[in-house]
Amino acid sequence: VFQRRWDGSVNFLRDWDSYKRGFGNQLTEFWLGNDNIHFLTSLGPCELRIDLRDFENNYYFAKYASFRVLGESEKYKLVLGDFLGGNAGDSLSYHKDMPFSTTDQDNDMSSFNCATEYKGAWWYNDCHYSNLNGMYWLGVHGSYADGINWKTGKEYHYSHKRTEMKFRPV
Repeated sequence: VFQRRWDGSVNFLRDWDSYKRGFGNQLTEFWLGNDNIHFLTSLGPCELRIDLRDFENNYYFAKYASFRVLGESEKYKLVLGDFLGGNAGDSLSYHKDMPFSTTDQDNDMSSFNCATEYKGAWWYNDCHYSNLNGMYWLGVHGSYADGINWKTGKEYHYSHKRTEMKFRPV
């Protein structure tokens, strides 16, 4: 597990250096750190699974055939394989081959900073279909696309209660 959202106890609106090193509490909410994720995913082929839970206690998942994060010199670019299925649908392939962005490192394809606009840090494209490091809102939220959103699930006005992103060797 390299990412978990659990209860809103950890602020995920952080700078490049925080995401590089990692932060949080592995028992509740955390980001393992882009350097660590890069190192572990470069050891050999990995598959990715994303688990989501909403505030009505429904569970959703998405699986991807391969997953790797490149090093800092390549801005932690997301190398993602085919979507293998899952009832959450595919809201990550849109981010394939995108570098990581934070509020202080704008590497997305948009004319504005997606991390600042949508209050997170992610492999933003122009801007996102998923934003699992966004704000921890309690389910339905009025603000647009700045929560823990997964577009193919509950779209841009619903923030999930719990998430886990995990990879394993294949």
